[in-house]
Amino acid sequence: MNNQMSKKSFGSGSRTVGILLVVTALAAGCSSPAQPQAAAAVQSQNRPVKVAAIVQQSMGDPKEQIADVSAAVQIDVIPKADGQVLEVLKKKGELVNQGDVIVRLDARDARLQMQKGEQSLKGAEESLRKSIEDQNNSRVDLQSSLVKANEQLSNVEKDYNKARNDFEAGTVTKRQVDQAETLVTNARLDVQSVQNKLDALDKTNPIASQESQVATARLSVEDAANAVGNYEIKAPITGVLTDLTAEVGMNMSRTAKIGQVQQLDPLKIKADLTESAAKLVNNKQELTFYSADNPANKKTAKVTFLANQMNSTTKAFPIELDLANPDGSIKPGSRVQLQLTSPQEEQGLAVPSLSIVREGNEAFVFILNGDQVEKRAVKLGRVKDAFQEVLEGVKAGESVVVSGQHQLKNGQKVEVAK
Repeated sequence: MNNQMSKKSFGSGSRTVGILLVVTALAAGCSSPAQPQAAAAVQSQNRPVKVAAIVQQSMGDPKEQIADVSAAVQIDVIPKADGQVLEVLKKKGELVNQGDVIVRLDARDARLQMQKGEQSLKGAEESLRKSIEDQNNSRVDLQSSLVKANEQLSNVEKDYNKARNDFEAGTVTKRQVDQAETLVTNARLDVQSVQNKLDALDKTNPIASQESQVATARLSVEDAANAVGNYEIKAPITGVLTDLTAEVGMNMSRTAKIGQVQQLDPLKIKADLTESAAKLVNNKQELTFYSADNPANKKTAKVTFLANQMNSTTKAFPIELDLANPDGSIKPGSRVQLQLTSPQEEQGLAVPSLSIVREGNEAFVFILNGDQVEKRAVKLGRVKDAFQEVLEGVKAGESVVVSGQHQLKNGQKVEVAK
């Protein structure tokens, strides 16, 4: 009996399991066609994304180079005489005008020589004055003698003529006539002699030697005065006095430099550029610069020289700029920051770094085109903050997908989230 009941129970359980398997199979068969339809329905919906406009923005500060400021004109201060320093009237770094006395040397010997020259000049001038006076007196005397000689000649000529008339009348003898003629001849010789002396006085200029002595004495005085002036060492140009070494009591030599004056306006800005930096400024007419102490005060300087070949010694490309400095606010010897590029040159098209999809060595972004997206390969540049520059592949004003782009495909329809 027990065996029969066990067999019946086993048969009943087997049928139950079989029924469950059939129901499960039928259920599975009925549900399989519905799953692809649900997936297709999900894919047919527009995927929600977020976008951002592509705009120009700064990708960095202008490229800069430290540059030196120097005077366009700088002249050494060199004494013109040997001597001991009595006074130092200017200080190193002080602004001086052309002709200002910087150092005064002991000039006692030179002043003594000038005084001697002045005395010699005074004596020569007095001698010349007396010679001129004597010459004038001699001329007056000769002119007076000439007048008298002419009067005497006139008188004897009248006596001679009368004697001839009287001789013809028989009232005088031939001897008296000859005597009267002799007097006329002598009177004419006297007139000629005085005239010759007067002509000689005017032609020979007897005071020429005294005039030469006076001129020589005057030159000696001028030389002595110049020598005295050389003991005052003056600024050769207007500018800043640098490298002054003179001190009271020192002996100065006319061959030794004691300082330098550097002109303040205009100035030169000089720098040595690398090859890449030289390319940044090539063909530029002017560059902006500023002092590190006052970066907000930017100024411009004109480019006057840029080497087109590398300097063999410095391995760099020298550049020079002219700087107008009318107010003297910039000093020679200082340094400035020279901007090789402008803020405008540092602008670039940029996209959020998170919008970039990287596949191996390539980079892509998804650009919104209507209700679809376009997958574009891009060439990337500089990175600044959360943005990266795009050198090729996009245009300003386009919208780039910044959210959900990693699940997108080229041409896929999207819906922009508000």
